[in-house]
Amino acid sequence: MSVWGDFWSIYREAIPILLIALGGGLFAGLVLESILESVERFPGLLVMVPVFLATRGNVYGALGGRISSGLHQGLIPPQFERNDRLLNAVLASFINGIGISIVIGVITWVALLAIGWDVAALYELVGIMLISGVLTSVVLIFGLLLLIFAGYKRGYDPDNLVGPIVTTLGDIFGMLFMLFAISLVEVLV
Repeated sequence: MSVWGDFWSIYREAIPILLIALGGGLFAGLVLESILESVERFPGLLVMVPVFLATRGNVYGALGGRISSGLHQGLIPPQFERNDRLLNAVLASFINGIGISIVIGVITWVALLAIGWDVAALYELVGIMLISGVLTSVVLIFGLLLLIFAGYKRGYDPDNLVGPIVTTLGDIFGMLFMLFAISLVEVLV
């Protein structure tokens, strides 16, 4: 295929998913707007939002890259079946996603205390991050696998799909589950 053929192929595959990502980002912004009401109740909450969303992209973008490479190399079949390579990648990503969620809560709490700002209780911030992290991780893993496998079976290059899928699912469900976690922590404490 020529350089222009490669360019148009990538462009044709990427534009629809990028438009969906744009809509997803706007939706996530609307959810963030509704979270602003909880900022007074949980000081430090807004500090965690960009870090939480960025780490979803980092952790699950790496998972998507592993899946994409495995599909290209024929090491991972594009279906839900037992595959040790895929299982190990998914478990590692899940553990990293949960672990980094806890770390975000702790570091936010320590940093805000160190600079003298008001901050919610440590267990509140960690609880919000842990609940959000677990739920978002489950959705990202299964959503990423489902969409990459479906795209691959239809002839799409998974490398063109991973980034927009991870950011869109991470933003939408990250914000929704953070809103849910805030509500749950408010009820429990």
